Parts: sequence; C-alpha cells; structure tokens
Amino acid sequence: NQDEVMALASLMTFKCAIVNVPFGGAKGGIKIDPKKYSEYNLEKITRRFTQELAKRSLISPAQNVPAPDMGTGEREMAWMADEYKRLFPSELNSWGCVTGKPVSKGGIRGRVEATGRGVQYALKEAFRHPKDIEFSGLTGSLKDKRVIVQGLGNVGYHAAQFLSQEDGAIIIGVLERDGAVYNEDGIDIDGLHKYIVDNGGVKGFKGYTSDSDSVLTSDCDILIPAALEGVITPENADDIKANIIIEAANGPITFTANEMLREKGCLIIPDLYANAGGVTVSYFEWVKNIG
Repeated sequence: NQDEVMALASLMTFKCAIVNVPFGGAKGGIKIDPKKYSEYNLEKITRRFTQELAKRSLISPAQNVPAPDMGTGEREMAWMADEYKRLFPSELNSWGCVTGKPVSKGGIRGRVEATGRGVQYALKEAFRHPKDIEFSGLTGSLKDKRVIVQGLGNVGYHAAQFLSQEDGAIIIGVLERDGAVYNEDGIDIDGLHKYIVDNGGVKGFKGYTSDSDSVLTSDCDILIPAALEGVITPENADDIKANIIIEAANGPITFTANEMLREKGCLIIPDLYANAGGVTVSYFEWVKNIG
C-alpha cells in the first residue's frame, strides 16, 4: 500500500546518505502477484508502468532511476530500459534510466549478488569491532557460526552462499514460503537453491519441516531475515535466540520487537546499512551508463 512504499522510500533516502551515494531516495511498485501472470503479460505490465512513469517525468537518468526489488530482476529492468529508449530515442544516456540490467544491456558485473555481498561485508565488519561482538556474547570470527536465513531469494541466497563458502559459517536453517529446512550439520545452499528453482519451494528437501516458526526461533548465532518486512514482532521477539540479527530485508523487525531484542543483548545490524550493497553497485552501474 501507499504507506509501505512511502516508508521504503524514506529508508532508501537514509541508506543512500549512509553509504555516501549521491542518490536521493524513492520507491515504487505494482500491486500484483507476478506468479499469476505469464511472461508475455508481465512484459506488457512492466512496459505500461514505464510509460506511466514517463508521462509524469518520474523516470530518467537524471530524475528517478528504478532498480530491482521483490518480484523483479534483470529481465524487468531490461524491459523498462528498452521501453524508455523507445519513448525517448534521442536520449543519449537512456541506459542510465534504470539499474540492475543484464550486462549485455548496460548492466554491471556483480550487481545481482551485490546486496547479499553487502550483508556478508557488514557481518565481517561487525566481527572487527570488539565492543559490538562483546555485546552480542559471541567471540572469534564468522567461521563455524551457526546461521539461519529467512528467505532464500536473491539476497538471502547470495548472503548464505558467501558466508558458508568463503567464511566457513554453517547455514543450519532456511525458511521459505512453504516451510523450512533445518539441519544442525549444515545445509547445501547451492543444492537447496536449485531445488527451490526446480520445485517452487522447499517441501520435500532433506530436513524439511512445515513448522517455520520453530526454525525461526531455533538456537543460532546469526539470524538473517532476508524476505518481507515485519517478520519479527513483539509476539515472537522473546523466543528469538540469535545473538546477532542482520536485517537483509527492509524493515524485518518492528520497532517494539527491536527494543525487546536489544534489551536481551541481541546485536542488530540495521537494514539501511546492511543491505546497502545493492544501491552502491547500482550507483557504479549508473555512472557507467552516463556518457
């Protein structure tokens, strides 16, 4: 709804300021379930959305530069850029009207995994600050830390992949729409991601459980909410056992839950810093596209 989009725009403004990216801050979207539409119709909807933005001077390389978020990716950004180029054929910097495009359409390598990479970097940085780690009750480095990820979309998948393959963390839990997967010995993230792509969910994967709530509140060192906002609320905050929560999604912890968790000694790395890797690399792509 409009209030949610306005709140996300505010977060975007603060996020750009924190990482010193010279963008303002905006947010927009289309209220549909993309899974209910064919690729043909999604393209028509995306192109019409671009037309409506253009009518109102709400998209251009110098005015408003959309980037992918929930339900969108390189494909949708390519459609938007192509439609903008069709509407304004004389615009020299037309590829700069959106970011998150395929590399072949003016995109930049590393943009797809940038937000997940930023989550990894933010966690590594936290472990370099003794006071923060002492507050959380943890010691050492990311190696062998037990991690639970809520949402294995673009951000959650790449964060989990980097943390497990590069830093030696152990992903013990993954929550998705149709349930969760839990394995104390560690989950094969690439295998699970492929299973989700092939089967549309986690049901049937080794370690599957329909009780997502119990996995969210399982004992772990680090919890990464990487899907929707408002996942951790006053109703479940007391049951959360993670020492560190890093907000990979926008606004996954409500204000009251945030206060409750901090009182328990949980270190919370906020979204407007933790997931700023995406907009940082979007800026690099935008600069590349400006003649």
